[in-house]
Amino acid sequence: MSTHTRTPDSPLAPTPGAPLAPTSGSLADALLCAETAHRFVAESGAATLAAAAAIAIAAGPTTGPRPETLTARIDAVDLSAPLGSTAAALAESADLYLRDAVYFHHPRYAAHLNCPVAIPAVAAEAVVTSLNSSMDTWDQSAGATLIERRLVDWAAGLAGLGADADGIFTSGGTQSNVQALLMARNRAVAGLSGRLPERLADLRIYASADSHFSIRRAASMLGLGDDAVTAVPVDAQHRMDAEALGAALARGEQEGTRALAVVATAGTTDFGAVDPLRESAALARAYGAWFHVDAAYGCGLLASERHRGMLTGIEAADSVTLDFHKSFFQPIGSSALLVRDRADFAHITHYAEYLNPAAEAGAAPNQVDKSLQTTRRFDAFKLWVTLRSLGTQAIGTLFDVLLETASAAGERVRSEELLELAAPVQLSTVVFRYAPPGLGEEATDRLNDAVRASLYASGEAMVAATTVDGRRHLKLTLLNPRTTADDVDAILDAVLAHGALLARGADPAAAPAAPATDGGRA
Repeated sequence: MSTHTRTPDSPLAPTPGAPLAPTSGSLADALLCAETAHRFVAESGAATLAAAAAIAIAAGPTTGPRPETLTARIDAVDLSAPLGSTAAALAESADLYLRDAVYFHHPRYAAHLNCPVAIPAVAAEAVVTSLNSSMDTWDQSAGATLIERRLVDWAAGLAGLGADADGIFTSGGTQSNVQALLMARNRAVAGLSGRLPERLADLRIYASADSHFSIRRAASMLGLGDDAVTAVPVDAQHRMDAEALGAALARGEQEGTRALAVVATAGTTDFGAVDPLRESAALARAYGAWFHVDAAYGCGLLASERHRGMLTGIEAADSVTLDFHKSFFQPIGSSALLVRDRADFAHITHYAEYLNPAAEAGAAPNQVDKSLQTTRRFDAFKLWVTLRSLGTQAIGTLFDVLLETASAAGERVRSEELLELAAPVQLSTVVFRYAPPGLGEEATDRLNDAVRASLYASGEAMVAATTVDGRRHLKLTLLNPRTTADDVDAILDAVLAHGALLARGADPAAAPAAPATDGGRA
């Protein structure tokens, strides 16, 4: 029985008090099927137009909304009173979501590792969502399974992992890292006796001090505890120090612990640093450890003809994390975990009689045999359509543009008296500090955070912040190939302008906005 209040003209409004018949009448017309395909086309088109209009008119990467403002508007919505049509719901969402969304496509968005998305990938998303394939078993995905497997082979080929390589698409780099270390853990304890906690007691993971937080999270989730991760010091370029890694491994062996895994990062979140992969691989082998490369950010180098050499040594990895939704301009989520030896997936495979019975193992290509997820979207399709539309070389060229733009941004920072570059630019991030003379360190920390917040509130630009050696810094994360030198100059000019006003106690919001320098995109 329905107790909801519906608008009288709603095509989904049932007769009050009447029993619902889910396979007849207008209620069932809300479901996508052959008979409603025309409605799907119309309403999907309306949604696309709404998104396109919002992108076209966005004056900046953000409107600078405050949480309390949006919370009040969204909490005011009565979810028990439907609006009665998709058009009405989309119109409402323009106020609740689109108006104050953060627009990663904008050339002055330079905050986190978010990229603008390739149009072929967005078009492919409509197909994926419409068919709603689930990637767990062959009988739910058929051709989708083979497309994903072909893409895994392609990616493993780019990484040079060899003929026995395999992989699986995941939701993102965190899941890929967790699964890699789960496989490493299970392999390490497979031949030991006793309860699992006892078998884990002496296992250690070695990763740079600048590695992604998901490595420690994985250690905690896997029963090792985050203190099982040894943070290896980094050099002046924030790359893992190979000598320090060797010393840490030797020290661990002397203390009676076992090296479970060595994790090298190919593109750290803050500095884009690529750890010494070849040396790390050799040390991992010497100590019998699994060698994992977290290339969630730096995977774009695999497609680069000019900079592929930065990843020399990745071919020695036991597993590799790739985030296509960072460096291949794909919508979220599109990530993959690659392994050198497909047999290693046996360490995480489970069989269920209702899904992938053990008696039928190998009879069909069931992707659930390799995945931590059961129901899983066909996220490989958008990458497939992008590659078939543009090609790998085009992706690599776009990634090269990012490196060139970041290098120029680093030089601009070096040229400014009031800005301090924290480390040489390596990929597409630039970490720096606004540091006017005469301020103490703590006051400068507060000023940098204030500059970032002030920029966000103004909507002119978005930058990130981080802590380096205990001091607060600003960061440009450049993942938009359409961001020009003029855009970078405008962002840095805004940092200097807001910083100057804040340093003398003025309110930047009261100052006139800087003129646009990018043909009106502002």
